Amino acid sequence: MQVTPLVWIITIAVTILFFVYEFFAHVRKPHEPSIGESARWSAFYIGLALVFGVGIGVVSGWTFGGEYFAGYLTEKALSVDNLFVFLIVMTGFAVPKKYQQKVLMVGIIIALILRGGFIAIGATLIENFSWVFYIFGALLLFLAYKQAFGGHDANPADGKFMQLVRRVLPVTPDYHRDRLTVKLDGKRFVTPMMLTIIAIGFVDLIFAVDSIPAIYGLTSEAYIVFTANAFALMGLRQLFFLIGGLLERLVYLAQGLAVILAFIGVKLVFHALHVNELPFINGGQPLLWVPEIPIWLSLVFIAATILVATVASLAKTRRGLGGGGAAHQEVTQEDTDSTAGTPR
Repeated sequence: MQVTPLVWIITIAVTILFFVYEFFAHVRKPHEPSIGESARWSAFYIGLALVFGVGIGVVSGWTFGGEYFAGYLTEKALSVDNLFVFLIVMTGFAVPKKYQQKVLMVGIIIALILRGGFIAIGATLIENFSWVFYIFGALLLFLAYKQAFGGHDANPADGKFMQLVRRVLPVTPDYHRDRLTVKLDGKRFVTPMMLTIIAIGFVDLIFAVDSIPAIYGLTSEAYIVFTANAFALMGLRQLFFLIGGLLERLVYLAQGLAVILAFIGVKLVFHALHVNELPFINGGQPLLWVPEIPIWLSLVFIAATILVATVASLAKTRRGLGGGGAAHQEVTQEDTDSTAGTPR
């Protein structure tokens, strides 16, 4: 796939412009998005991502198009899991609902920047060291196990990292609208809003560790990796408000993602064996008998896994709608109390 520097510049510039527009059009003035607004923009960004994928298929061939769609589906699923942790963080810090858009926007921008850095590092490693596929594969298999059995029980707002941040930074107990810092009695303090954004950024860093190796297991093209990540993050803010309490009902999402990460991990190990250069494995020669998993199979497997996990989750929680989304409802209640800034 030939991608010129000009195409890279245009792609990055358009991505930045989208986020600038998002900020000034929707986030700058604090408000709670309506379901209609969230649905329209979510549909727009998903549609845009699909059109872009078709464009890649038409211009560069459907092998690359298939890699893009498989990567986009994987990153979108991982991003929804990311949203679940964002929800836990914002509940822990009792962020008023009208300010949640700003937190999400900043968190998504941090995520894109971090993933951009990881993409560049990953591309360099893959180009120069074929054995890195062994590391990526092993990492994904380990993360698949953690994803399946780790859950989201821990609250990042009360983790050791945030405890360290609170010891270093002077923090006000209350929110001061959506300000990140405030001056009181001649001394500068950070607000709980700043703590929330720091926690979100830390979560983004952790998620980038499994996100980037996962998509490099589906494509070696850095351009596809970047655009799939960018489109997966675009519209994530609207999706958060659209699905709301539905996040609480996706009880099998972690298991579904674990299956996907394990599948891609195996795919990476197979690929590493197929291009092997390590001297202590088969005398440094490739194991050409090891099968390469085709991209069409990856795409079908990932889509089917997401569908099964979603349908199974909704079926299981259908009778418990009344109790679902408790955490989300709790955050909504805090919207009426702008002083509830102390993490629980």
